[in-house]
Amino acid sequence: MAVSAANIWGRVVVLLFLILIMLGGGILWFDHLNVIDAKHVIGPVFDFIRPLPLIGRVIPPGEGRTQPILRDDDFINLDAERLAVRLEALELRNMELYMQEQEIWNRFMQIEQMAQELEERQRAQDERENSFNALLTDAEIRDRNVERNAVNLTNMPPQRAVGILEAMDDQDVIDVFLKTDELAAAAGNASIVPFWLSLMESQRAADISRKMVARAFLN
Repeated sequence: MAVSAANIWGRVVVLLFLILIMLGGGILWFDHLNVIDAKHVIGPVFDFIRPLPLIGRVIPPGEGRTQPILRDDDFINLDAERLAVRLEALELRNMELYMQEQEIWNRFMQIEQMAQELEERQRAQDERENSFNALLTDAEIRDRNVERNAVNLTNMPPQRAVGILEAMDDQDVIDVFLKTDELAAAAGNASIVPFWLSLMESQRAADISRKMVARAFLN
């Protein structure tokens, strides 16, 4: 069956119209997706079809949808903001380090103070021990001297021994008498102290006897 020329041209026109519709719809869709910017190119056509609810917002003719363009100032401001954030983080880190350093310094000062206190206590303890040892040494030396004097006086004639005792201080005489009594008791002998007292001047002998009794009572 033969097809007339009018039918062929009619089909061609319909196909071309469909192609144009599909092409225009594709362009509008890609423009809506912000893939391309075709509003300036199809502005007159868009003025014709903008009453149709194809998209959510109708853009006035001549106004294209373009991607945001960053200017040089925007890049500078972005870098400045990043730098400010880094500087703020660095400042916080420096503050933390300063606080840690202060805490370490405070602990060091506390330890130093404790060390000084311990050193002072140790020094005071050493001084007390030295003083005690010195006193003990002096007492031992004095006791040996008193014992030697008691032995020497015991071995002397009584009159000579009393002459030496009368020239001594009362406390020294009492020390010699007590040591003489101690040595006589250790040897199981009678003490010569009462005989020395009988040979001494009566008042002096009475004073020494009284002081000996008082010392014995205190001990």
